[in-house]
Amino acid sequence: MGLLDIVPAGVITGDDVKKLFDYAQEKKFAIPAINCTSSSTVNAALEAARDQKTPLIIQFSNGGAAFYAGKGIDNKDQHASILGSIAGAYHVRAVAKHYGVPVVLHSDHCAKELLPWLDGMLSADEAYFKEHGEPLFSSHMIDLSADPKEENISTTKKYFERCAPMKLWLEMEIGITGGEEDGVNNESADKDALYTPSEDVYEVYQALSPIAPYFSIAAAFGNVHGVYKPGNVVLRPELLEQHQKFVKDKIGSESNHPLYLVFHGGSGSTEEEIQTAVSNGVVKMNVDTDTQYAYLAGVRDFVLENQPRLMTQVGDQSKGPDDESPNKKYYDPRNWIRHGEKTMYKRVQQANSDLGNVNTL
Repeated sequence: MGLLDIVPAGVITGDDVKKLFDYAQEKKFAIPAINCTSSSTVNAALEAARDQKTPLIIQFSNGGAAFYAGKGIDNKDQHASILGSIAGAYHVRAVAKHYGVPVVLHSDHCAKELLPWLDGMLSADEAYFKEHGEPLFSSHMIDLSADPKEENISTTKKYFERCAPMKLWLEMEIGITGGEEDGVNNESADKDALYTPSEDVYEVYQALSPIAPYFSIAAAFGNVHGVYKPGNVVLRPELLEQHQKFVKDKIGSESNHPLYLVFHGGSGSTEEEIQTAVSNGVVKMNVDTDTQYAYLAGVRDFVLENQPRLMTQVGDQSKGPDDESPNKKYYDPRNWIRHGEKTMYKRVQQANSDLGNVNTL
């Protein structure tokens, strides 16, 4: 029995997301969560998943969502980020089923100062739920890891109580992912905070599990957002096994993986580190920095290769001033944007391969 016998193609929510994560843990793979900023990046990620026959997580960050809506819209009170998230969600819902893969539709890091953004998305979820019986999104992430632990957990619990009636998943972070991403800056974080104790993970489980099972935890194990030189970051994915065992023993679970864990700051990680994380119950790994660069690489290479055709609308400069051949096919955005999609496509497929997520449908 394959995954598509268990969950449908298209955007999935609630129990279907749980079935996907359970299947991933059973089959020992994880799903890449690809940050997208446009319909182009969404489509490239979906195309990669279709061709490798894999499930996919598409996510929008606060800044990425604002860009999706358009830089011409003022983001006062998170207005543009709310609009962009909703617009992106409707685009994904319109096309995902036609790519033939299950898709988890997610929003990325939401720090305390960005909570109006989450509130706006939840209002859209509730309106969509009232009409369709499921939320607009599959899940959201609340990231209060920079705040005191008690405040982090209590506020997360409050939001989870709002999500649960819709079977809307909530991802939370306990412990800090270092570095900087999309305006959330933890570059000066205490190094000890980069490694979450098992006791803290259990506190989260105690707070959320009585409400609903639809939550995942990003527990820090030395993760850092962005690109870094080998040796500058010490990942300890073996800590995730300790968290699983600690919670298993506390609750008397028959499962060795009672937690759905998330891997942040994965750029630059070794294959061994990724495999260790997946074997310890990680079901989702965020991918952003590397796919950003991959998209640029395709556009950059096209421009460099065709520079004589891109300096004017008419004429190949390499052939001299008398050449009058048209250049529209070179500067047409559908051409050079497509080259960015192709290189991003390859990087998404690499992420799938790294996570053991190939031919998993």
